[in-house]
Amino acid sequence: RAQEFEAAAERVRADNRALRLMRERITLHRRDIHKLIEAAVEEDVTGDWGGLWRRFRAVVETIPRRARIAELEPVVADLAALRDDVDKLLEIHMESTNPSGNESQSERQQSDSNTDSIFEFEPALEKSGAAAEPLTRTAEPPKTYPLGLVLKACPEIADYAVDGIGNWRDFMITAAQVRGYLGVSPSAYEDACHVMGQEIAAVVIACILQRAQHIESAGGYLRVLTEKARAGEFSVGPMLMAALRANGATAKMTG
Repeated sequence: RAQEFEAAAERVRADNRALRLMRERITLHRRDIHKLIEAAVEEDVTGDWGGLWRRFRAVVETIPRRARIAELEPVVADLAALRDDVDKLLEIHMESTNPSGNESQSERQQSDSNTDSIFEFEPALEKSGAAAEPLTRTAEPPKTYPLGLVLKACPEIADYAVDGIGNWRDFMITAAQVRGYLGVSPSAYEDACHVMGQEIAAVVIACILQRAQHIESAGGYLRVLTEKARAGEFSVGPMLMAALRANGATAKMTG
């Protein structure tokens, strides 16, 4: 009899663990979807975000306070499907705003001919620690991903900005400074800027900073990505999406 009671108690404990894990999955999906839709709306990303939000709320409102695993399984499935739809729209947006292949390289070469190198002001950053002004001939924002979306995916880089990050110029200055903290050599970063373009290279640095504790050699990792980009085999979109998802899963929701 004692064995039967113990077996029954173990089944109850197992069911409780499974239920707790199921609720944790629901919580993570809710945080991710909320954060991603909010970021997309703020950055004017094309898509039926109102419809997705209503769909999200409809699923959330069906979640019972007290439920068994069987009742929560369809909720998890609905949230996972919704999360996939949100991810697809964001990925489409990122692909549409990020030229690839020869077109991208041609645009980078044209940009290099019209813009002085970011490395002309980087030494000032290293010597004084102050935020120097980049020597650019145009104030137009680069044709890349929305800066707000990048900062939501990689918020840690803002901690290194002396006067905050209000535009792409601030972002690139900060990235040039952060590359030194990460142990990335000037030559490795300069190569990345020439191959990827200054803005994308800065985004990559921000992504590396966000995952710094998981990367043994930031400089070596950047060189690998640069070689992939040189061969036309690298796009920062998936890297940025991964950072956005990871940050969405761990950040505290507001409101």
